[in-house]
Amino acid sequence: MQLIRYNEPMEHEELDFLIRKERKESAQLYKAAKIIMWVCFLLPFAIAWFRAVSGATNPFAYRYYFLSVGFLLCFSAFCLYVGYRRTLFFIREDIKHGTKTIEYTHITKKQYMPQTNSFYFYLDSPNKLSIEVKEYDYNSKEQGDELNIEYTTYSKQYLGYF
Repeated sequence: MQLIRYNEPMEHEELDFLIRKERKESAQLYKAAKIIMWVCFLLPFAIAWFRAVSGATNPFAYRYYFLSVGFLLCFSAFCLYVGYRRTLFFIREDIKHGTKTIEYTHITKKQYMPQTNSFYFYLDSPNKLSIEVKEYDYNSKEQGDELNIEYTTYSKQYLGYF
């Protein structure tokens, strides 16, 4: 079975959704960076106090403090960069290009969840394994039927189906 997909411009509401998500993710990343900065400077200081209590000679040496801070800052910067590249970078790429991907998929399984009164289709898409659908669509479509799903091109944020 051949995978068929194409790109088209995002609608205004979809672009607004991504802009709100980008602002939220940016705020979370900034908050994490502030907390990490505090930890990077306070943790070596706390360790120096523990060394002082245990009787170490020269526990507040500048060299140890700044080496520890430098190491923690480099490690934290790397972790923040990896986090940025995994999420926020792709959302910004979607906003910049303003495209979404439409993919033709087939329903491989239908499932009703009585606990939550929700209906699901399982798909043969490599990007989205299952989606929640409306009751009307659940009852009108059968296993093997074609379904089109929409998602953002770079961050793969699910937008809907038709």
